Amino acid sequence: MKELICIVCPVGCHLHVDDKNNITGNQCPRGLKYGLEEITHPSRTITTTVRTTSPLMPRLPVKTSSPIPKELMFQIMDRIGAEIVTKNVKMNDVIIENILDTHIDIIATRALNMLES
Repeated sequence: MKELICIVCPVGCHLHVDDKNNITGNQCPRGLKYGLEEITHPSRTITTTVRTTSPLMPRLPVKTSSPIPKELMFQIMDRIGAEIVTKNVKMNDVIIENILDTHIDIIATRALNMLES
């Protein structure tokens, strides 16, 4: 039996998953949905930074536009680590489009104005 802690709401239900993926311990339907997704296809939102050529802001904060499959996290982080931003960016601009053919973008979470550099 596997145990999870639901992170969908502040209650933090302790979920129990048996070998047939039956879930118990949830206090709401969202916990059941979370447990099933976490067992069958876990995903995460990545928040990190990319390098820039700006001396005033050498790193630009970014995130995935939606959760990515957990098994791709390290490959996606490698790809993000290779990126260097050299132009002005507005918040929510796409920095890397369709990363690793996932249909998920890496987007800026802050503006970067190279003219101020």
